[in-house]
Amino acid sequence: MTKPQRSFAAAAEKRDESPASAAADQRKKRRGTPTTILSLDHDIMCIIFAFLDMFDLVRCSLVCKFWNAIVESRSLREFYDRKLKHSSTFTSSSSEFTEKPLRLILREVAMEQHRLALQSGVFHVDQWRGHSKTVAQCRMKMGMVVTGVGDKVIRLWSLDNYKCMEEYLIPDMFPLVDFDFDESKVIRLWSLDNYKCMEEYLIPDMFPLVDFDFDESKIVGLIGSRLCIWRRNGKRSIFPSLEGKFVKGSCIRYSDPEAVVGCDDGAVRVFDMYSRRCSQIIRMHYAPITCLCLSEDQLILSGSTSGNITISDPSSVQQVATLRSSDVRGIRTLCLNTSSQLVFAGSSVGHTSCWDLRTRRLLWDTRVSPNVVYSIQHMPSDTSTLAVGGIDGILRFLNQNDGNIVSSCIIQDKLLSTSQSPSGSIQRRKGRRLPEDTYINIDIIPKSVRPSITCLAVGMKKIVTTHNSNDIRLWKFN
Repeated sequence: MTKPQRSFAAAAEKRDESPASAAADQRKKRRGTPTTILSLDHDIMCIIFAFLDMFDLVRCSLVCKFWNAIVESRSLREFYDRKLKHSSTFTSSSSEFTEKPLRLILREVAMEQHRLALQSGVFHVDQWRGHSKTVAQCRMKMGMVVTGVGDKVIRLWSLDNYKCMEEYLIPDMFPLVDFDFDESKVIRLWSLDNYKCMEEYLIPDMFPLVDFDFDESKIVGLIGSRLCIWRRNGKRSIFPSLEGKFVKGSCIRYSDPEAVVGCDDGAVRVFDMYSRRCSQIIRMHYAPITCLCLSEDQLILSGSTSGNITISDPSSVQQVATLRSSDVRGIRTLCLNTSSQLVFAGSSVGHTSCWDLRTRRLLWDTRVSPNVVYSIQHMPSDTSTLAVGGIDGILRFLNQNDGNIVSSCIIQDKLLSTSQSPSGSIQRRKGRRLPEDTYINIDIIPKSVRPSITCLAVGMKKIVTTHNSNDIRLWKFN
């Protein structure tokens, strides 16, 4: 059998194909293939990344596996090895750099820049009207900020353009559980002799939003005597806590699939978000609980008006330990650094205290304010700086290791600029650091530049604060 031969015409056409037509075909192919960042060569990406500073490089390493592989590549590592040797913000030796993963090194550098920015950097404050009435609470996770408590809405914000991305309305009223789910807004007492209404009891139009917490898929709020779940897909569900016989709650923390509620009777109630039932009731104090935080190994830490912090293990429904403080007027706020296993608490008389969760030992106790400390927070993975806010309206930064005040900040009354955002007018003011080497008489500082800080949330080189007013403030540190 002979092998089939190509036709003479096809062969001649192939020989006659000019270089110009071949180039045109190549251009058509390039136009038909979309060019993306993934189309760039590995070496070209290394050159681009070499122009970035360490903080931006950390962000790039988290974009995708392809970018992370480039950041971890040998050529880029050698470049930054030489760069870090001449950097004043990097204190580790060259051997530590070569032994540690690059991402860990970059994280350390980013945390050091964060520390320097909060403690000594220049800053300004952007302020905008976030709610129609007042807003007293804010939470920040995964770059998202959620605000609420004060009016009938919870809002999720973008800090890039101050736009309200999502909002979740608080229900006007709940059905009366004890009256066969009557959805009217009144209870009446009748006389069956003459069918006359003897007494009338009006149901409030709105139950207050007490506290809330959130993750990437849902927001969980404590509203009146019930828990409310707002899913990011728009669906909302409400269910009674303990069949409508819920003791008044004061705070809530959520870690999927459970919500932990601190109550006025000194107990915490653990609710399963899927079965919608109270799975546990743990007695933690003999006084009302004021604040909660959860550890990574599922321990529950609660502070109370008694001034003590109790640690409980839900798996055994038992108290693990009690952290005692000298402040008998009570603990107002609580947070846990999971990286260093340090517990921080703010009190009603202006004290901030720190315990080692592993040894249960008090490490330091510092009076940072003449009155109530409402909120203390830190950046996740940051073991250096603690942000503190309270009734005197001064934003303070403490050293997490010894409790010393490293900086105190307020804003200046003079308006720098005004701009427009999707949510309205944005006012920008310059920030000012107070001297720490001399006694500061707070009364001489106008209250207009230091409204009470009811809550704060910490992000990379930024702080979000609420003040029990309409406004939200974003402190940006350079």
